[in-house]
Amino acid sequence: MAKNFRPCGAVRDARSMSSTHLVDGHILILLRNGEEYFPHLIAAIDAATRTVYLETYIYAADTCGRLVSQALQRAAKRGVRVHLLLDGYGSADLPDQWVNDLREAGVEVLWYRPEIARFKLRRHRLRRLHRKLALVDGTVAFVSGVNIINDVPGGQLTAPRLDYTVQVQGVTVDHIQFVMRRLWTLVSWISFRRQRERIELLTAHKNTALQKVAFVLRDNLRHRHDIEHAYLKAIARAQREIIIANAYFLPGTRFRHALLNATRRGVRVVLLLQGRVEYRLQHFATRALYDELLRAGIEIHEYYASFMHAKVAVVDGNWATVGSSNIDPFSLWLAREANLVVRDAGFAESLRADLLQEIAHGARLISHSVWREHSMWMHLLMRISYAMVRFLTGVIGYARGRDNV
Repeated sequence: MAKNFRPCGAVRDARSMSSTHLVDGHILILLRNGEEYFPHLIAAIDAATRTVYLETYIYAADTCGRLVSQALQRAAKRGVRVHLLLDGYGSADLPDQWVNDLREAGVEVLWYRPEIARFKLRRHRLRRLHRKLALVDGTVAFVSGVNIINDVPGGQLTAPRLDYTVQVQGVTVDHIQFVMRRLWTLVSWISFRRQRERIELLTAHKNTALQKVAFVLRDNLRHRHDIEHAYLKAIARAQREIIIANAYFLPGTRFRHALLNATRRGVRVVLLLQGRVEYRLQHFATRALYDELLRAGIEIHEYYASFMHAKVAVVDGNWATVGSSNIDPFSLWLAREANLVVRDAGFAESLRADLLQEIAHGARLISHSVWREHSMWMHLLMRISYAMVRFLTGVIGYARGRDNV
């Protein structure tokens, strides 16, 4: 099925980059965009015999959403326990009829922080379920940045959003299973694990620093800064090259200083960022950082082939991360996120090669000399946008105890 499946309106790219890697007893398959992810996801769901867990921020009522829904319903009808956890804000537009159809087929559907008053500012408003995870039979997992939504944005864009997923088999899947089942339990208020089992799993996965394949979380309890710290450690140890591709890039001062220090050590730092305007305030706030970064010698490439939705990085060709976490206040300080960190030259080089290909053919280099020629009004707009983001972050109270944006 995965070979001939054309998912969700995607235009097939002859430069398919799906690659398989054996790392520390794991089987890792690196997948680019929904075009490669959705066939693998649906094939895994169709092969399920016991359980399916799926978490997503956006679940759209489109062709892709229908294909995934049909696969979930097929699984439930043959007796598989299917659990679908949707974010109450990101998936708020999913029609009630879609949810009812899933439930009638036997799919268990829960909402993470359902929105009742969508336009009311609350302190917990941005504490969302932003991670994109899937787990089948407790043996195959997907750690992704891809939402359940048509791969191609539509309109004048015919290329799919740039994004990545890792399909995982191996001992790390036990950690993923624990995390997904635990959140399902918290949301449903049903406890089906003994405390002893929880402690054993937490202990088994406590020290991720020594693992070649590590599942790294960000939540608002024990793992508030784990993803950010994983980035900072890798950047601090970099000796040759750092490549970061990120859809929404608005790092705090500590993260920016880590990148600047890397350039002072002679490390090549490359950023692949959003070129198309998706959210104006964040777009212009990010651009307010360009002058400082460019002056330090950091390369900035803006992606225009489609929307940039990737949240990945490669350091020195032997450390890589793929997942849902952007480098902005929403992801690093507020939302539930999940990334996979892989310390393996083969895996990292596959991701690096694809990013360099996208930089060469889908992005534009921003030079410092040209950047400084922007009008005074444009620079003022960027500074105002940056100040507004800082203000909103502080007012809502999410940056308390953190370095400011």
